[in-house]
Amino acid sequence: MAIEIGFGTDKYHPPRSGIYLLFGLTSFLFVLFVLRFWYLQILHGEEYAQKAHANRTRLERIYATRGIILDAKGRLLAENRPAYILALIREDCPDIPATLAQVSSWTGISLPALQAKFRQDAARVKSFQPQIVATDIPFEKVSEIEQQIFMWPGLIVETRQRRFYPHGELFAHIIGYVADASEKELRADEKLALGDIIGKQGLELVLEDRLRGTKGLNSVDVDVLGRQLNKRQVDPPLAGENIILSLDIDLQKAASEALGEEAGAVVVMEPDSGKLRALVTHPSYDNNIFTTTLSREDWTNLAQDPRHPLQNRAIQSVYPPGSVWKLIMAGLFLEQKIDPRAGVTCHGEVHLGSHTFRCWNRGGHGFMNMQQSIINSCDVYYYEMAQRVGIDNIERFATACGFGSVTGIDLPHERAGLVPGREWKKKRFRESWQGGETLNVSIGQGYTSVTPLQMAVFISALLNDGKILKPGLVENEDPVVRGMLPMPLPHRSFIVEAMRATASVGTARRISRPDAVMGGKTGTAQVVRMGERRVKSSELSYKHRDHAWMTAWGMKDGKTYTVVVMVEHGGGGSSTAGPVVARVYDALFGPAPGQPRPARGSAPQGGANAVGPAQELND
Repeated sequence: MAIEIGFGTDKYHPPRSGIYLLFGLTSFLFVLFVLRFWYLQILHGEEYAQKAHANRTRLERIYATRGIILDAKGRLLAENRPAYILALIREDCPDIPATLAQVSSWTGISLPALQAKFRQDAARVKSFQPQIVATDIPFEKVSEIEQQIFMWPGLIVETRQRRFYPHGELFAHIIGYVADASEKELRADEKLALGDIIGKQGLELVLEDRLRGTKGLNSVDVDVLGRQLNKRQVDPPLAGENIILSLDIDLQKAASEALGEEAGAVVVMEPDSGKLRALVTHPSYDNNIFTTTLSREDWTNLAQDPRHPLQNRAIQSVYPPGSVWKLIMAGLFLEQKIDPRAGVTCHGEVHLGSHTFRCWNRGGHGFMNMQQSIINSCDVYYYEMAQRVGIDNIERFATACGFGSVTGIDLPHERAGLVPGREWKKKRFRESWQGGETLNVSIGQGYTSVTPLQMAVFISALLNDGKILKPGLVENEDPVVRGMLPMPLPHRSFIVEAMRATASVGTARRISRPDAVMGGKTGTAQVVRMGERRVKSSELSYKHRDHAWMTAWGMKDGKTYTVVVMVEHGGGGSSTAGPVVARVYDALFGPAPGQPRPARGSAPQGGANAVGPAQELND
């Protein structure tokens, strides 16, 4: 019934448009409310439920145990020990500046450094996640902190694992070390998080994916103050793989002790499998200093040490090979059908144009065939024959033998060395190759450079049917053949027999022993060119002394081992490297019966085809 309002005889009717407007507005608000309800509860309901749940539940990483590293007999080379850290959950901390000041007071870390690191790391850590503010806290200090930490909301003590290397310097260049992942490494690997420890050098770096393992997750319930109420495991962590190496601690120690304080390298390799049983480089460093916060003083001492202890001399240092190179040259001469029975007469020197190239024995060796040239290490024989075959053949053959390229060992930063040739010199110096340079290359001098490990691989290939094997460091891995020597069996057998004779009556007699079959080749690599007068090593400054080489193989009781020793600035190969090789074989085969090892530098006993004392100083 319509409402009428009368004023006298007139009646008033209210506008219906206002009612419709009010009704429409109410309907619009109701629809808007329903749509918003649908948006929040249905379309994004699960998402917001998770966010609400996250207000009281946090996901916490469970760090995986890093795989340990063992020697061939199962003894520890790298293990994990507990370490304590302080972390801060920012959203639970009401006063971050005061908390950082307290951490500085506890740990001794300067407050500006702590604040700068905190600001830098905050961008990578969510406010509800623990952000590491201090590491490597001593247990005694942890006890003190635990008594006061309840007064500092958001601050927690966590236990992480710290890597420890029981043998430090002995295996540092092989095992390497771990340290905190850098900003660059965090960006490159999404699996990494701030505070993760990863391999930085050595096998720790190369085998990182196998050693690291996979993190797990805990679900943690917290109250409004961030205090833990309950914790349950969501995903279990997977520990990293344990790695067994082919190396032997006892043999590594023996080789290191044999090398003594000399700078250089020792390689012990099984020819048939390619397994390395010892790989020593000296001087070395304690890799444990990198697993904690490395002090500026420690780094400066290592980086500025003139003996370069961070350098792995077995694979990263290259040297002229000296007379051990003559084994490669002999293989080339045989390939080029040079009769090994034919020879040259050594008068102590060879003339080429206006230049004179001298033999180490200034008086000359007389008539030398191929085997005698190896036994007595006659330079003149190689000068003469190198002119017949030429540098192009030398470069091709040596490259086919594996020189000038890396061995493929599972260690970083291996160097390839150099096999020089015409194109290399033109590119490097913009000069043509000279005939005299071919003579220098023929005796392992000039531009030629190799690593001790390359030489061990070559000697092993002479004994294992010509297979150029990748040097193996992991015990249970199969041999990897990277190539074949360009030498048929008769040629390899000739060189092996010449090495046997060299160890019996030649320059490598220091390693002979009655209970084993031994072969060897000495080498002395000139560092600087000397004048006409013969100069003893003792008369030269250390950095001008020759490098001392010896390559060897030994067979006893069905076991065969290749041993290569290189002593930087050691002088003569026989007098310096020889005793080291002999002592390594003592560790492999037991002491030689009735044959005490002579002191380094003493002359061997004479015999058939024996060389004089001058040989001891040079080859």
